[in-house]
Amino acid sequence: MKTKTVRRRASDSHRRPAKLWQLRLYVTGQTTKSQTAFSNLKKICESHLKGRYRITVIDLVKQPQLAKGDQILAIPTVVRKLPKPVRTIIGNLSDTAHLLVGLDLRPAD
Repeated sequence: MKTKTVRRRASDSHRRPAKLWQLRLYVTGQTTKSQTAFSNLKKICESHLKGRYRITVIDLVKQPQLAKGDQILAIPTVVRKLPKPVRTIIGNLSDTAHLLVGLDLRPAD
C-alpha cells in the first residue's frame, strides 16, 4: 500500500472565523452629537473591522428603560458587548486614538 501526501494551499487551510464585534451606541434623538458619534464609530469600524461588526443604535428618548442594562450615565456612549470583556466609551468618539484603545483595537502607548 502506498502512502500519499497531500499538501494544502494556504487558502485551503481551516481558518478560525473572524470574531463578530457587537457594539451598542446609546444616543438621545437625532442630535448633532449623536450623529457625529455614529459617524465616527462607523468610520473606525469600516477601517479596522470591515465586515466583522454590528452597530445597534439605541435612542434613549424612545427606549429609556434600556439605559439601565448597560448602566448608561452619559450620552453618547458606545458599549462593546462582544468580544468580551465589555468595554464602554463615553463621548462623541472624535478622539480616534482614544476610541481605538477603548475598543481594544490598538494597545495604549
